[in-house]
Amino acid sequence: MQRLYQFQTADKIVSGQHAVKQLGDYLPGVNRDIRSVLVLTQPGIKDLGLLDSIYEQLEDVHVKTITDVMLEPTVGNIEDMHEDIKNDSYDVIIGVGGGSVLDAAKVLSVLKTNDQSVNDMLGTNLIEEPGIPTVLIPTTSGTGSEVTPNAIVTFPEEELKIGIVSPYLLPDLVVLDPMLTLGLPKSITAATGMDAFTHSLESYISSKANYLSDTFAMDSIRLISRSIVEAYRNGENVEAREKMIVGSMYGGMALTSAGTAAVHALAYPLGGKFKVAHGVANAMLLPHVMEFNLDAITEKLSNVAKEIRIADDGEPDQQAAEKMIEQIKEWTKTLEIPQDLSEYGVAEEDVEDLAVAASKITRLLDNNPKELSLEDMKNIYRRLLG
Repeated sequence: MQRLYQFQTADKIVSGQHAVKQLGDYLPGVNRDIRSVLVLTQPGIKDLGLLDSIYEQLEDVHVKTITDVMLEPTVGNIEDMHEDIKNDSYDVIIGVGGGSVLDAAKVLSVLKTNDQSVNDMLGTNLIEEPGIPTVLIPTTSGTGSEVTPNAIVTFPEEELKIGIVSPYLLPDLVVLDPMLTLGLPKSITAATGMDAFTHSLESYISSKANYLSDTFAMDSIRLISRSIVEAYRNGENVEAREKMIVGSMYGGMALTSAGTAAVHALAYPLGGKFKVAHGVANAMLLPHVMEFNLDAITEKLSNVAKEIRIADDGEPDQQAAEKMIEQIKEWTKTLEIPQDLSEYGVAEEDVEDLAVAASKITRLLDNNPKELSLEDMKNIYRRLLG
């Protein structure tokens, strides 16, 4: 355990069934004089009517809605949206959607108040000034972006995803409403749910893990492990959906303090080059990276296995840890997540480039409990080639 660690998250979090219907009660705490609001989302969310309640509570203010957020926002996508609003004045930005929307809302917020480009902000603590207030309302249970100081931007020309990390990306208000997730397709429930589980497990085994991050990580693991299959099989189960959305938030809080590790580092090139959805890439890689790390994290994986009751308290750590890895593999099968990268066009000749790209993501690799060589990374990718 590190002796010094830090934690910072959203200013206020409101959670519960139909919480979004109370948004108007909490907006004055974000900005007392709201006259103009930017709502950021995607077409499907608007078409499903998920914004209707929000609009009803904003009848007395000017509202502009942008639905142009890409599934994996590129720097060009964000710059185009910024160009659309740069001459407008907004008192708050409300992001309603999955991680892509929430990340885009964060970045647009600081672009409005800083004389900086997206490129200037890439990295850690490079944003110069706070943004305009933000309200983040997730409609998936996966990224935890609503409570993290991170935003991910895709650079298609370089086939890379790069992070922006700054406390100025943290929102003023988060609204967690499981009712907004009831209509999620099974594939998105599976991918985002395993993404959230990966955040929690990687934070728990991270070299930067600490007492605070462990608390959030383990609570997240408990909630997700008990609800992910039910949420997948029965998407209208509100209790399972609520556990998933809160578990996802806890995962975001855990990674805010401890950081994710090699799974995420290896996942980003798959998304950047082959358009593998982030949650799918994480789910595919997770058991194989845990197997690589096993000798360094045996006790921790054993703790998780015993906590979620797939191993007995008196069971040897090695045996319990191996059960945990097998449970992850079983979940991916049950959730019908692909396990063959060739389905996405990845071939043996791509392995070298993928490993080189992953090796550059030292911000995450440094958190891994074991050092990975280039050959180690190649071998992990190869295990996912049919």
